[in-house]
Amino acid sequence: MSRRSGILEFAVLGLLRESPMHGYELRKRLNTSLGIFRAFSYGTLYPCLKTLVASGWLIEEPAGDPADTAPVTGRPTAASSSLTGRRAKIVYRLTAEGKEHFEELLSHTGPDAWEDEHFAARFAFFGQTEREVRMRVLEGRRSRLEERLEKMRASLARTRERLDDYTLELQRHGMESVEREVRWLNELIESERSGRDQRRSSPEGSAQQDTPGETGGLPRHRENTRPDPSDDTVK
Repeated sequence: MSRRSGILEFAVLGLLRESPMHGYELRKRLNTSLGIFRAFSYGTLYPCLKTLVASGWLIEEPAGDPADTAPVTGRPTAASSSLTGRRAKIVYRLTAEGKEHFEELLSHTGPDAWEDEHFAARFAFFGQTEREVRMRVLEGRRSRLEERLEKMRASLARTRERLDDYTLELQRHGMESVEREVRWLNELIESERSGRDQRRSSPEGSAQQDTPGETGGLPRHRENTRPDPSDDTVK
Protein backbone atom coordinates (compact mmCIF):
# COMPACT_ATOMS: atom_id res chain seq x y z
CA MET A 1 0.00 0.00 0.00
CA SER A 2 1.37 3.43 -0.94
CA ARG A 3 1.50 6.20 1.65
CA ARG A 4 -1.06 8.23 -0.34
CA SER A 5 -3.57 5.36 -0.54
CA GLY A 6 -3.06 4.63 3.16
CA ILE A 7 -3.94 8.24 4.04
CA LEU A 8 -7.05 8.07 1.85
CA GLU A 9 -8.23 4.83 3.46
CA PHE A 10 -7.70 6.36 6.91
CA ALA A 11 -9.71 9.45 5.98
CA VAL A 12 -12.55 7.42 4.44
CA LEU A 13 -12.83 5.22 7.53
CA GLY A 14 -12.82 8.30 9.76
CA LEU A 15 -15.58 10.05 7.83
CA LEU A 16 -17.73 6.93 7.69
CA ARG A 17 -17.32 6.47 11.41
CA GLU A 18 -19.28 9.72 11.75
CA SER A 19 -22.11 8.53 9.50
CA PRO A 20 -22.75 6.31 6.43
CA MET A 21 -22.37 8.10 3.08
CA HIS A 22 -22.49 7.42 -0.62
CA GLY A 23 -19.57 8.09 -2.92
CA TYR A 24 -20.56 11.63 -3.89
CA GLU A 25 -20.94 12.69 -0.25
CA LEU A 26 -17.59 11.15 0.63
CA ARG A 27 -15.79 12.89 -2.21
CA LYS A 28 -17.38 16.22 -1.26
CA ARG A 29 -16.35 15.84 2.41
CA LEU A 30 -12.82 14.86 1.43
CA ASN A 31 -12.59 17.87 -0.88
CA THR A 32 -13.99 20.41 1.57
CA SER A 33 -12.95 19.12 4.99
CA LEU A 34 -9.50 17.75 4.26
CA GLY A 35 -7.29 20.03 2.23
CA ILE A 36 -4.93 17.27 1.18
CA PHE A 37 -7.72 15.81 -0.99
CA ARG A 38 -8.62 19.01 -2.85
CA ALA A 39 -7.92 17.39 -6.22
CA PHE A 40 -8.68 13.72 -6.58
CA SER A 41 -11.15 11.80 -8.72
CA TYR A 42 -13.76 9.09 -8.38
CA GLY A 43 -11.23 6.92 -10.17
CA THR A 44 -9.13 7.16 -7.01
CA LEU A 45 -11.96 6.97 -4.47
CA TYR A 46 -13.91 3.97 -5.73
CA PRO A 47 -10.97 1.51 -5.90
CA CYS A 48 -10.23 2.55 -2.30
CA LEU A 49 -13.83 1.85 -1.29
CA LYS A 50 -13.77 -1.53 -3.03
CA THR A 51 -10.59 -2.43 -1.17
CA LEU A 52 -12.14 -1.50 2.17
CA VAL A 53 -15.26 -3.53 1.36
CA ALA A 54 -13.14 -6.54 0.40
CA SER A 55 -11.23 -6.20 3.67
CA GLY A 56 -14.50 -6.37 5.62
CA TRP A 57 -14.18 -2.85 7.00
CA LEU A 58 -17.09 -1.44 4.98
CA ILE A 59 -20.37 -2.79 3.65
CA GLU A 60 -22.39 -1.52 0.70
CA GLU A 61 -26.08 -0.82 1.10
CA PRO A 62 -28.60 0.44 -1.49
CA ALA A 63 -30.10 3.88 -0.94
CA GLY A 64 -32.92 5.88 -2.44
CA ASP A 65 -36.26 4.71 -3.76
CA PRO A 66 -36.83 1.01 -2.97
CA ALA A 67 -38.42 0.66 -6.42
CA ASP A 68 -35.02 1.28 -7.95
CA THR A 69 -33.55 -1.88 -6.43
CA ALA A 70 -34.23 -5.56 -6.80
CA PRO A 71 -36.26 -6.94 -3.86
CA VAL A 72 -33.91 -9.83 -3.08
CA THR A 73 -30.37 -8.78 -3.92
CA GLY A 74 -30.72 -5.06 -3.33
CA ARG A 75 -29.01 -4.45 -6.69
CA PRO A 76 -30.51 -2.34 -9.49
CA THR A 77 -32.52 -4.46 -11.92
CA ALA A 78 -32.33 -4.03 -15.68
CA ALA A 79 -36.03 -3.14 -15.79
CA SER A 80 -35.85 -0.58 -13.02
CA SER A 81 -32.71 0.98 -14.52
CA SER A 82 -34.36 1.35 -17.91
CA LEU A 83 -37.48 2.89 -16.36
CA THR A 84 -35.74 5.33 -14.08
CA GLY A 85 -32.78 6.10 -16.31
CA ARG A 86 -30.46 6.11 -13.32
CA ARG A 87 -28.62 3.74 -11.05
CA ALA A 88 -29.47 3.32 -7.38
CA LYS A 89 -26.95 4.95 -5.09
CA ILE A 90 -24.79 2.79 -2.89
CA VAL A 91 -24.25 3.86 0.70
CA TYR A 92 -21.06 2.79 2.46
CA ARG A 93 -21.28 1.90 6.14
CA LEU A 94 -18.49 1.13 8.60
CA THR A 95 -18.56 -2.39 10.04
CA ALA A 96 -17.63 -3.29 13.61
CA GLU A 97 -14.31 -4.59 12.26
CA GLY A 98 -13.82 -1.35 10.35
CA LYS A 99 -14.42 0.71 13.46
CA GLU A 100 -11.92 -1.39 15.40
CA HIS A 101 -9.38 -1.04 12.60
CA PHE A 102 -9.82 2.75 12.49
CA GLU A 103 -9.39 3.03 16.26
CA GLU A 104 -6.17 1.05 15.93
CA LEU A 105 -4.96 3.46 13.24
CA LEU A 106 -5.85 6.41 15.48
CA SER A 107 -3.52 5.07 18.17
CA HIS A 108 -0.47 5.07 15.88
CA THR A 109 2.06 7.79 16.73
CA GLY A 110 5.05 6.79 14.62
CA PRO A 111 6.98 8.98 12.15
CA ASP A 112 4.37 8.58 9.41
CA ALA A 113 1.89 10.50 11.58
CA TRP A 114 4.25 13.50 11.57
CA GLU A 115 4.64 13.86 7.81
CA ASP A 116 2.86 16.69 5.99
CA GLU A 117 -0.08 14.92 4.38
CA HIS A 118 -0.58 12.26 7.03
CA PHE A 119 -0.41 14.82 9.83
CA ALA A 120 -3.14 16.89 8.15
CA ALA A 121 -5.40 13.82 8.00
CA ARG A 122 -4.60 12.82 11.58
CA PHE A 123 -5.28 16.33 12.86
CA ALA A 124 -8.68 16.37 11.12
CA PHE A 125 -9.72 13.45 13.36
CA PHE A 126 -8.19 14.68 16.62
CA GLY A 127 -11.72 14.98 17.99
CA GLN A 128 -11.89 11.17 17.92
CA THR A 129 -8.34 10.69 19.26
CA GLU A 130 -7.27 10.19 22.87
CA ARG A 131 -5.44 13.09 24.49
CA GLU A 132 -2.15 11.27 25.06
CA VAL A 133 -2.04 10.17 21.44
CA ARG A 134 -2.74 13.74 20.30
CA MET A 135 0.15 14.95 22.44
CA ARG A 136 2.60 12.43 20.97
CA VAL A 137 1.58 13.27 17.41
CA LEU A 138 1.83 17.03 18.02
CA GLU A 139 5.21 16.72 19.71
CA GLY A 140 6.49 14.45 16.96
CA ARG A 141 5.31 16.89 14.30
CA ARG A 142 6.99 19.79 16.10
CA SER A 143 10.24 17.86 16.39
CA ARG A 144 10.14 17.03 12.67
CA LEU A 145 9.57 20.67 11.72
CA GLU A 146 12.28 21.94 14.06
CA GLU A 147 14.74 19.58 12.34
CA ARG A 148 13.55 20.82 8.95
CA LEU A 149 13.90 24.42 10.05
CA GLU A 150 17.50 23.92 11.18
CA LYS A 151 18.38 22.36 7.82
CA MET A 152 16.73 25.24 5.96
CA ARG A 153 18.66 27.81 8.01
CA ALA A 154 21.95 26.02 7.46
CA SER A 155 21.29 25.72 3.73
CA LEU A 156 20.40 29.40 3.48
CA ALA A 157 23.56 30.41 5.35
CA ARG A 158 25.70 28.40 2.92
CA THR A 159 24.05 29.61 -0.29
CA ARG A 160 22.89 33.15 0.56
CA GLU A 161 25.62 34.86 -1.44
CA ARG A 162 24.89 32.81 -4.56
CA LEU A 163 21.12 33.38 -4.62
CA ASP A 164 19.33 36.12 -6.52
CA ASP A 165 16.82 38.30 -4.66
CA TYR A 166 13.75 36.32 -5.74
CA THR A 167 15.16 32.92 -4.88
CA LEU A 168 16.31 34.29 -1.54
CA GLU A 169 12.84 35.66 -0.82
CA LEU A 170 11.31 32.28 -1.69
CA GLN A 171 13.68 30.59 0.77
CA ARG A 172 12.71 33.06 3.48
CA HIS A 173 9.02 32.55 2.76
CA GLY A 174 9.44 28.80 3.22
CA MET A 175 11.23 29.28 6.52
CA GLU A 176 8.57 31.67 7.78
CA SER A 177 5.86 29.13 6.93
CA VAL A 178 7.63 26.46 8.97
CA GLU A 179 8.21 28.90 11.85
CA ARG A 180 4.49 29.78 11.89
CA GLU A 181 3.51 26.14 12.11
CA VAL A 182 6.00 25.52 14.92
CA ARG A 183 4.46 28.42 16.89
CA TRP A 184 0.99 27.02 16.20
CA LEU A 185 2.08 23.57 17.41
CA ASN A 186 3.56 25.10 20.55
CA GLU A 187 0.19 26.70 21.33
CA LEU A 188 -1.69 23.45 20.72
CA ILE A 189 0.71 21.45 22.89
CA GLU A 190 0.44 24.00 25.68
CA SER A 191 -3.37 23.89 25.45
CA GLU A 192 -3.35 20.09 25.61
CA ARG A 193 -1.05 20.16 28.64
CA SER A 194 -3.14 22.82 30.37
CA GLY A 195 -6.31 20.81 29.83
CA ARG A 196 -4.68 17.66 31.14
CA ASP A 197 -3.23 19.41 34.19
CA GLN A 198 -6.55 21.06 35.01
CA ARG A 199 -8.26 17.69 34.75
CA ARG A 200 -5.74 16.02 37.03
CA SER A 201 -5.94 18.78 39.63
CA SER A 202 -9.74 18.86 39.77
CA PRO A 203 -11.43 16.92 42.62
CA GLU A 204 -13.25 14.71 40.16
CA GLY A 205 -10.28 14.29 37.80
CA SER A 206 -8.85 11.22 39.50
CA ALA A 207 -12.05 9.31 38.93
CA GLN A 208 -12.26 10.14 35.24
CA GLN A 209 -10.27 9.23 32.16
CA ASP A 210 -9.52 11.23 29.05
CA THR A 211 -11.82 10.37 26.21
CA PRO A 212 -11.78 11.14 22.50
CA GLY A 213 -13.40 14.45 21.67
CA GLU A 214 -11.80 16.44 24.50
CA THR A 215 -9.98 19.35 22.88
CA GLY A 216 -8.11 20.53 25.93
CA GLY A 217 -9.08 24.11 25.12
CA LEU A 218 -7.79 25.04 21.67
CA PRO A 219 -6.21 28.49 21.28
CA ARG A 220 -9.17 30.08 19.50
CA HIS A 221 -7.51 33.47 19.14
CA ARG A 222 -5.25 31.99 16.46
CA GLU A 223 -7.82 29.95 14.58
CA ASN A 224 -7.97 32.39 11.64
CA THR A 225 -4.19 32.35 11.17
CA ARG A 226 -3.68 28.61 11.55
CA PRO A 227 -1.20 27.34 8.91
CA ASP A 228 -2.36 24.60 6.57
CA PRO A 229 -0.20 21.51 7.38
CA SER A 230 -0.61 20.44 3.73
CA ASP A 231 0.79 23.74 2.39
CA ASP A 232 3.45 23.01 -0.21
CA THR A 233 5.74 25.66 1.29
CA VAL A 234 6.41 23.53 4.38
CA LYS A 235 7.25 20.33 2.56
